[in-house]
Amino acid sequence: MSEIKVDTLTGKTTANDITVTAGATATMSLEQGLAKCWSNVSSSQVINDSLNVSSITDSATGNYDLNWTNSFNNTSYSHVGSDGFYGNFNTEPNTLSTGEANVYIYNNSFASTDASFAASAFVKIAS
Repeated sequence: MSEIKVDTLTGKTTANDITVTAGATATMSLEQGLAKCWSNVSSSQVINDSLNVSSITDSATGNYDLNWTNSFNNTSYSHVGSDGFYGNFNTEPNTLSTGEANVYIYNNSFASTDASFAASAFVKIAS
């Protein structure tokens, strides 16, 4: 297996345009395939670790705003996540913005509850 070690990748034609080939013919944009932010947040709203999350705002029980360090250029992104206990973690699609996402946590009875975010990742799906 070969290994390439570099500090920076820059597209040959356009700086932000790097195409990755996976297998014989499948290709994708490297930038579009990367998570743009993720976080691990405790039930007391302490950010244990994160990428591109500057702060969290407790809006109500089980209702949080994750604020981005670097804003997205639009709201065409998706979310995947879970909480640390209940396994029911949801974002309201109409509350995604370029600078934050509003996150709701529900328990098994679908009641809002404060719980740890075991994982949450926001992936840009369009530019």
